Amino acid sequence: MSHKISRRTISAIQRVITGDKIDMNAGPLAPYLSGPKLVEFFNEFGFNDTYGQGFPSRWAYAEAKLEQLNETPQLTDAIESSVYPPRFFDTPFEASSAVEYLNKYLAYDGLELVLSAGHYRLRRLGEQLVAVEAELSALDPTSHEFIDEQLSKCDRKLRDGDYDGAITNARSLVEAVLIAIEARLVQQPPAYDGDLPRLYKRVQKLLNLDPARTDIADSLRQVLAGLSSIVSGLAPMRNKMGDAHARSYRPERHHARLAVNAAKTLADFLIETFGYQLSTGRIQPLNNAG
Repeated sequence: MSHKISRRTISAIQRVITGDKIDMNAGPLAPYLSGPKLVEFFNEFGFNDTYGQGFPSRWAYAEAKLEQLNETPQLTDAIESSVYPPRFFDTPFEASSAVEYLNKYLAYDGLELVLSAGHYRLRRLGEQLVAVEAELSALDPTSHEFIDEQLSKCDRKLRDGDYDGAITNARSLVEAVLIAIEARLVQQPPAYDGDLPRLYKRVQKLLNLDPARTDIADSLRQVLAGLSSIVSGLAPMRNKMGDAHARSYRPERHHARLAVNAAKTLADFLIETFGYQLSTGRIQPLNNAG
């Protein structure tokens, strides 16, 4: 399922992409993109345009491309790319200001941009989704990229009604975080055999999160045990409802949201715990890691 946005919203997005003034009395909110740069921007979403003689005005070109992307999954990619934080580095502009401006328009289309793991993601207005706030920089770049990809896919598939896919990516997210952490702390970690609870138990001990510890309060022990239950539940849920296998049940939206939010909560906690224990010297990464 893809979303259709209004003409007014398209014009607002165009102004952020092009870096033009937002109205007669207010300046731009984003870096200026020349004609050739606009072509490069939109070619990332399936076009094959070239810049040359007869090229239309920048704003008209951008709006025409957005109209063509309307009601397609690539529209989401274009909107998110328009406020991609690194685009604003070393400029006088802030991505947050552009997001605030766009959200005024997107709200009338039932959508909003929200910050998650350092990126702005498009979602349904008011959707209660967990945001991963922990810094991924403690992990190696390859793992960071894959984890960020799974986060994006979870949100996108929920938004587009692909509940099977969202559940599958929720498990993939947890797998990726656990594998990345173990690789940073163990010289030759066991090959991952698909047994997610077993992998979690190994990482749980590496991060001093074993609920069997006697030096922690009962309340914390119960919470840690609950995290184990999340992991134990994601595997069969994905097998029965996800798109990786012939499914036994058709998942509904609330099932997929449960899986995604649980996976994000666990991933956020594990990444933040890993970073904290690194910074305090409680654990030591491999010398050749990341």
